[in-house]
Amino acid sequence: MRNPLMKRIRKELRDEFGKYIILFLFLVLTIGFVSGFLVSGESMQTAYDESFIKYNIEYGNFESASQLEDTVCRELEQAKTKLYENFYIERKTKTNKGTTTLRIFKVREQVNKVCVMKGKLPKAENEIAIDRMYADNNGIKTGDTIDVAGEKLSVTGLVALSDYSALYADPSDLMFDSILFGVAVVTEDKLEDMGQEGLHFSYSWLYDKEPEDEIQEKEMSDEFLNVLAQKVVLERYLPRYSNQAIQITGDDLGGDTTMMTVLLYILIVIIAFIFAISTSNTITKEAAVIGTLRASGYTRGELVRHYLAMPVIVTFAACVVGNILGYTVFKNMTAALYYQSYSLPTYETIWNGDAFIKTTIVPFVFMLVINIWILSRKMRIEPLRFLRNNLSKSKEKAVKLPNFRFMTRFQLRILFQNIPSYVTLFIGIAFASVILLFGMMMTPLLEHYKSDILEHKLAGYQYALKIPVKTKTEGAEPYVTTVLKIAKEDGEEISVYGIQEKSRYVDIKIPENGVYITRGYAQKYLVKTGDTIKLKEQYGKKTYKFRVKGIYPYAASISVFMNQKDFWDTFDMEDGYFNGYFSNREIKDIDKKAIAATITIEDLTKTCRQLETSMGEMFSMINVFSVTLYMLIIFLLSKLIIEKNANAISMVKILGYENMEIRKLYMQATTIVVFLSLIVGTGAAVVTLKAICRPLMAGYSGWMPLYIPFYVYAQMLGLGLASYIAVEFILYRRIKKVPMEEALKHVD
Repeated sequence: MRNPLMKRIRKELRDEFGKYIILFLFLVLTIGFVSGFLVSGESMQTAYDESFIKYNIEYGNFESASQLEDTVCRELEQAKTKLYENFYIERKTKTNKGTTTLRIFKVREQVNKVCVMKGKLPKAENEIAIDRMYADNNGIKTGDTIDVAGEKLSVTGLVALSDYSALYADPSDLMFDSILFGVAVVTEDKLEDMGQEGLHFSYSWLYDKEPEDEIQEKEMSDEFLNVLAQKVVLERYLPRYSNQAIQITGDDLGGDTTMMTVLLYILIVIIAFIFAISTSNTITKEAAVIGTLRASGYTRGELVRHYLAMPVIVTFAACVVGNILGYTVFKNMTAALYYQSYSLPTYETIWNGDAFIKTTIVPFVFMLVINIWILSRKMRIEPLRFLRNNLSKSKEKAVKLPNFRFMTRFQLRILFQNIPSYVTLFIGIAFASVILLFGMMMTPLLEHYKSDILEHKLAGYQYALKIPVKTKTEGAEPYVTTVLKIAKEDGEEISVYGIQEKSRYVDIKIPENGVYITRGYAQKYLVKTGDTIKLKEQYGKKTYKFRVKGIYPYAASISVFMNQKDFWDTFDMEDGYFNGYFSNREIKDIDKKAIAATITIEDLTKTCRQLETSMGEMFSMINVFSVTLYMLIIFLLSKLIIEKNANAISMVKILGYENMEIRKLYMQATTIVVFLSLIVGTGAAVVTLKAICRPLMAGYSGWMPLYIPFYVYAQMLGLGLASYIAVEFILYRRIKKVPMEEALKHVD
């Protein structure tokens, strides 16, 4: 004989189709997106890891002041390394985004090889292949002609340079810039024909013997630096492990995978508790039926399996459909998000078991364990108590309430009777608030950071010189600078400026034997006035200690300001030496060969520009997801409260209460809980993001302070309340549909 309980499953699915379809769709979208994210992310991670061997990526590079003699190269290669010329030249290029900078290399054939994404590598002198992401951001396609410093070059291909998976113009920058900065390759003859102006003598190296791990790699790098510093005038030394253009992509891919997995598990646990609470309410509603079944011989295990069926069926179906969508539709969507941010080589989709376990097995087990645990506890009640509809676990009397008015006491009873639902509601709203706040705060944070940079910028133009050169440009002010590092392992690079007295660009009076630090320095490293900071040479072991006399409100860099006399004395330089200019006008009377770098407003604001380009769509998706989560949790749990009290609602209708009065009785408690959850959840979100942002930002060069304007909180509360109002309108219609005869069905 077929188990009659199977018919009840079909009936429950039919009666509660709306609830289950909502849960099913939410699970499908969540599992599908995370599945696609993991599949594309881990496939890209594999392609990224394999690229080190496939494209023979350097173990580091250095830049010398001039081209090295062959004898010097041979001496350096005695240090168990192999050197490769990787010279490049920078040229201004006009695109539809304005004037951009292209860093142009010759086609690499031995080290840092090139991945051709579309088209082909250049063969003739009037041809060029440019980075794929730079091309996308500037509307350039293969076959187009671009203006490179006034010269027309034909774009033969879109490429990814293996040592520029993230387009950092400078490794000390907080953010790469794939809009106004790009990399490209031309033929070797063409690079030579482009002249010496802007030519950088960069050399890449590989070790004769591969290091066993990162610790040994650092040791080998330090040993090579000691040899190098004795024979070469270094402009820059950049080992692979600290090269953000290479490393940050792999770090981001791995971090995103972990973050998305944790997000999925949290959501699954919340949905599992919603299922469990819903099933628990169903058991309470069907207590007499369960008592009869138990008295008829059905075991606790059979009934647990029966009430477990719907959560299992819905979850299993969602896992199957979600994975199908994840491995097809969402995989391409998430891959596109990565290609918007990074200049990754072509990847092949890898169908790995790890993603399947994370997005199918683990969520299914979570759902199973949580529901079995709650159902097993519920089913321990004796059959007689089920028949009497006495499912209370305690024999204590109801909490005695003060002599409030009837409506208040009734609402408090509703609150106490549904504590598990309200606790789950609070947790869900708090979690959604963290996600929503992150999405909503990013745009005003970037706008504030950008305006802060523009308001406190040092100058419209900042020039770094290779040698001291005089200029007649009105308002140009010389300064002297060097680069030190935080005195710890892998310490961040710090720009130290020697500022002349009564500077028109750095409006502070710097005392002798003391320094000012930028606000970004103070906030990132928790330094205050009166503290002593310790820095060390960039390519040496000498250390320096400075007493902080004040903090300068400059957010664009982590920098230190000294008066020029102290600077010359500290770094053993001749009085009057300088190697840079501040100017609000472009300097045109200095030979470009003498200029090492020029920093403009576009360079200072590249972080904001890049994040808006690569993450803008993601912020919108986060906001939509968070509001959807709000509405889902509020709707399902509020609906359960209405269903649980259907008998009582029917009774008060018989007593003559109007629908609006019943709405106040049963929805006002939920309204209060939702409102308090939104306020407390917003506060918890702020605390959580503050705790997350500091260690997150500490891993990057530069500093972007957390900024959340008050109106963001108001918008969050507004969205939360708007979501609840929409849900309440739907639930009010359900209250109106509760028939008065419902109470008569349960008369003892």
